[in-house]
Amino acid sequence: MITIDTLKDKIENNSRLLGLDMGSKRIGVSICDDRRKIATPYKTIEFINMENLIFDLSNIVKENDIFGIIIGNPVNMDGSFGKSAQSIQDRAKLIGNKINIPVCLWDERLSTSAAYNLSSNLDIKFSLKKKKIDEKAATFILQGAIDYLNN
Repeated sequence: MITIDTLKDKIENNSRLLGLDMGSKRIGVSICDDRRKIATPYKTIEFINMENLIFDLSNIVKENDIFGIIIGNPVNMDGSFGKSAQSIQDRAKLIGNKINIPVCLWDERLSTSAAYNLSSNLDIKFSLKKKKIDEKAATFILQGAIDYLNN
């Protein structure tokens, strides 16, 4: 696993990135364009086990020409790292080792809240909002990371 600054040095100018919001039941997935300007919701993966997740992510990486993965890091509001952050770090290391592209963590504080608040402003049924919240949170995570990479 690498830092966001190291990722910036490792990826080419025109390369797509994958964003992940790693929940215990669902994984939100987003992808950015090759110029790394706009993150877009891609899909939600139901988490069964790490083997299935790595298989699904490997396919997404191959099909979409992905050069790096940004995973939301659930840092506590005070900036400390709790059990969730340690679990995500362990999963991120495993994903990086198995998929063999750069993986880094990005502070995801309030990404799910922001995604839900945005959805609340739209005239969408609650069940659809809930179903899409994970990929929207992944989009907030990835957009934050690519904005950082571009500045």
